[in-house]
Amino acid sequence: MGKFVRQLLPFGSLTLIICILSALEPDTFLTTENLLNILRRSSVNGIIAIGMTSIIISAGIDLSVGSMLALSGMVGAYAMIAIGGSDPQGSSLIIGTALGIVIGVICGFTNGVLITKLKLQPFIVTLGTMSVFRGISYVMNNGQPYNVPSYKYLGEGIVLGVPISVIIFGVIIAIAGFLLKYSRLGRYTYAIGSNRVAAFHAGVNVDRNLIYIYTFTGLLVGIAAMIATSRTVSAQPTAGIALELDIIAAVVIGGASLAGGRGTITGTITGTLLISVLRNGCTLLGISTHVQLIVIGMIIILAVAVDQLAQTKTSELQAP
Repeated sequence: MGKFVRQLLPFGSLTLIICILSALEPDTFLTTENLLNILRRSSVNGIIAIGMTSIIISAGIDLSVGSMLALSGMVGAYAMIAIGGSDPQGSSLIIGTALGIVIGVICGFTNGVLITKLKLQPFIVTLGTMSVFRGISYVMNNGQPYNVPSYKYLGEGIVLGVPISVIIFGVIIAIAGFLLKYSRLGRYTYAIGSNRVAAFHAGVNVDRNLIYIYTFTGLLVGIAAMIATSRTVSAQPTAGIALELDIIAAVVIGGASLAGGRGTITGTITGTLLISVLRNGCTLLGISTHVQLIVIGMIIILAVAVDQLAQTKTSELQAP
């Protein structure tokens, strides 16, 4: 399977699903309100998926992003209430937002350090931190949410008819796309994922760059966490449960290889939108969430199967 066809497949699938839903629900699916709703709901997952893309390209994985999102939101909301009282306003919201994002950075940095310095597999490390971050979220307020009724701007704010969360999403897409394609860190990310040993011998500081990659992902999770908190005007210790599955699915559906060395921001955004459109369409058609899980699971299996087929074909062509 050619590289062009492999990259075109997610976009073609998204286009096909949009056409089908447009034919089945023309009066509800194609409305401006519904399309903006899809983009708004895609923003949180999409922002995190951008970070996960760099991790998967580097041949890593992060299972803790859902728990990280919950912890960042809980700490941010706690700070808002601690500074501004039960109905925080103004500077307390800004400080809480900043602190929530910082917590995401610290969590991502912690993952990177544990993976590189202890020489442990990313799967094992992030499986452990997933539990740790979630546990801290529950302990913080005895399993109860923090309500911040005035914290609405990131979740509900509109600029020139476009939701603030979508604007933030777009800015992050542009920055991450540039970094991955043109920066030294982006080139090193692909090199590490393609062949870690070769990258090391070529002079790449593998450990340092992996820490950068996981810390960058933590930063994006922190931003997404504060958007999610603003959307519901509360921080939930249960937020983000099983979110990592949707995030990894979006990246894989978008054409990234779990073996590392391949993936694009464009593909990931397409994968994120595909899952969001599917969920939205199923809801409009009255299809239960249980069936949605089955459909998305089948798409994940298909995407991985296509990836494996492509790798097999490449190996056969390269064989002497």
